Amino acid sequence: MPVIECDPETARELLAEAGVDVVAGNTDHERWRAERDGAVAVAYDDKVVVQGDDPQRLAALVRDGGGRGHVYFDGASRGNPGPAAIGWAIVTGDGIVAEGSDRIPDTTNNKAEYAALIRALEGAVDYGLDEADVRGDSQLIVKQVRGEWDANDPGLREKRVRVRELLERFDRWSIEHVPRELNERADELANEAFEG
Repeated sequence: MPVIECDPETARELLAEAGVDVVAGNTDHERWRAERDGAVAVAYDDKVVVQGDDPQRLAALVRDGGGRGHVYFDGASRGNPGPAAIGWAIVTGDGIVAEGSDRIPDTTNNKAEYAALIRALEGAVDYGLDEADVRGDSQLIVKQVRGEWDANDPGLREKRVRVRELLERFDRWSIEHVPRELNERADELANEAFEG
């Protein structure tokens, strides 16, 4: 649940410019409310709280945007191919500012890793990052995205194209392979998705 320290009137203007309807608050403490895509933003005197199933998109509209973040991703397949899940997290100077996990249709490990990376980058775009330092524990995915290794599988080539399209939306980006212990939160989220 993002809590955004900001001027509520400036946030209201940003939402209105994005075509989001802003209505009066439900209590004396609420200055206004806005809803979009299953998320609700509630303004108080010096902050806006965003709640719901997918609050990142609405929160991104409220923020001034910009900044740099670390984007972590992990995908897993039990059976390879088999049941699969993804996890991702976005970390800024404020800590973990967005994260998610999901079960995805049965697939291979590599395709699950790409699915996690795509969802993580979509989250970073929605959050409004200018710069993204992407980290994952799949050396294959990192080297394919950087162009060091070919993607022979047509499905992986297609996913790599989508990743590169998303990366081009940032002013600056990097992608690095990290050991699993440095990718712990994304790994935890992917495993939690298997349980849910």
